[in-house]
Amino acid sequence: MPLARTTPPMGWNSWDCFGTTVTEAEVLANAEFMAKHLLPYGWDTVVVDIDWSDPTARSHGYNDDAPLAMDEHGRLIPDPGRFPSSAGGAGFGPLAERIHALGLRFGIHTMRGIPRRAVAADAPILGTDARASEVADAANACEWNPDMVGLDHDHPAAQAYYDSTLDLYASWGVDFIKADDMLWPYQAADIEAYARAIARTGRPIELSLSPGRDLSLTRLEHLREHATMWRICDDLWDDWHDVEANFARFARWAPHASASGWPDGDMLPLGRIGIRAERGEPRHDRLTPAERVSLMTLWLVARSPLMIGGDLPTSDPATIALFTNADALALLRAEASREVFRENGLVLWTADGTDGERYVAAFNLHDEARDIALDAQNVGLPAQLDGELRELWTGAEIATDHAAVRGVAHGSTAIRLSLAPHGAALLRYVAR
Repeated sequence: MPLARTTPPMGWNSWDCFGTTVTEAEVLANAEFMAKHLLPYGWDTVVVDIDWSDPTARSHGYNDDAPLAMDEHGRLIPDPGRFPSSAGGAGFGPLAERIHALGLRFGIHTMRGIPRRAVAADAPILGTDARASEVADAANACEWNPDMVGLDHDHPAAQAYYDSTLDLYASWGVDFIKADDMLWPYQAADIEAYARAIARTGRPIELSLSPGRDLSLTRLEHLREHATMWRICDDLWDDWHDVEANFARFARWAPHASASGWPDGDMLPLGRIGIRAERGEPRHDRLTPAERVSLMTLWLVARSPLMIGGDLPTSDPATIALFTNADALALLRAEASREVFRENGLVLWTADGTDGERYVAAFNLHDEARDIALDAQNVGLPAQLDGELRELWTGAEIATDHAAVRGVAHGSTAIRLSLAPHGAALLRYVAR
């Protein structure tokens, strides 16, 4: 069984800003920023994303037949050109040690299967008499990345290969693994074998599964049994249409977010991104300020894992402020998060705080601003509010009206909000 945790993972991932090309220096710069500015708010995990073994990695794509750095047993190791501390067989051990010294956790990206180059070299599988060609399943290769082929899990040495790779990662001090090409199509045998290999290391490694295109709730119990978190969408970028598409997904999945596992809306493409990434040129993200607030509000009320995609040291202070709002982040500890209304571009969510407070998130999906009056009872609040109602992003107290208001039940309080185009308000009610 995966590790149980009462709140979803929070951290930084190199993909949105550096794609396949991140360097050791860039990882450390983000780790140092996180330790100094974000760790007190719960951000504690630094993840090196895909292709850390490729010395020829480039922006905007993958390389066919890349000369991946690999040991004699077909296990990928860091490219020492980009990760100098890995030279001499040290792997990610020295980098993990430096990140741990900052009080943070260290994570890496991995791919399902075995490297094509390991199969071509017919590398021996550690701890067995088998070789890579015997355990490879070329018919089940990744559809979007050329580096790997599948494993034949009818062969016992397939499990041994995963056991050996996870044992290596554990020896480096890895705390978190983002395992890719696991969910589309759904690779049940690989998920089970990978989780089994993690358990056999004896190290408490959290497992994140990607990507989440077309993921069905019928997989929930299997996911909970084997992973800490799992993607419910494809890659998310700084485009409102990507964000808006996750409203329906979170409405399905958020009620199932718990210590048993966390549905993941993907990384937060906020701040300075695209520096050497897969998509787009260097930029501050293209979302409006209101859209950034909506994205953060949705991810928080849905209790999604939070992985920042922007380069932290060069992101603007307004973006960093979204990550250090302790009142908003407290939503990750809430319960009963759920969508309660969706009509004509207005979406409402509610959640119960751990100390009796109540949360309401209101979203405007329209392209125009709108003023609304919410019936307090429609968002799970008392008909007559007797306490503090505050918007958590601005800190402002919210106006209410006990007089008759159209659309509000007789005797109920009207909550008045002004929502920007694609904007949101995050309310907390504390009774006296």
